[in-house]
Amino acid sequence: MFERVLSFLKDLPAAGSARNNADDPRVAASALLYHVMSADGVRQDAEWERFKAVLAESYSISGDELDALAAAGERADNEAIDLYAFTSVLKRQLDPDARKAFIGLMWEIVYADGELHELEDNIVWRVAELMEVERHDRVEARRKAAAEAPGATGTSSDE
Repeated sequence: MFERVLSFLKDLPAAGSARNNADDPRVAASALLYHVMSADGVRQDAEWERFKAVLAESYSISGDELDALAAAGERADNEAIDLYAFTSVLKRQLDPDARKAFIGLMWEIVYADGELHELEDNIVWRVAELMEVERHDRVEARRKAAAEAPGATGTSSDE
């Protein structure tokens, strides 16, 4: 399933080309990942590195192109008034399995610093709801990400 998301994301139009806004699925994905990374008010180096690694892996990009997509996601997130602008773009573009996998990527970003903060938990919950990802799929993705983060702390509202 994760490979299907990566395959889909690689086929999306280039972020820096014609569109560099929230209507661009790559920018929408970057903005949501950036948003959850920044939710607790502290951007840890581990979170930033995982954020950039997810973008690099998902889109097969590096260097200036990677930096431009990360910056576009940050800018879009800072200018957004809600999450719907991003989730609606991805919901239209991703099938249900790919949406579940995207929620898994969000959890990877959350657990990159080894700690689940209640604001991060709430954001993933809201994004999953907006993208129509079922609760049990969201919980399963969180448990998997937490298991892959040794010493992870924090309690989810789903527990």
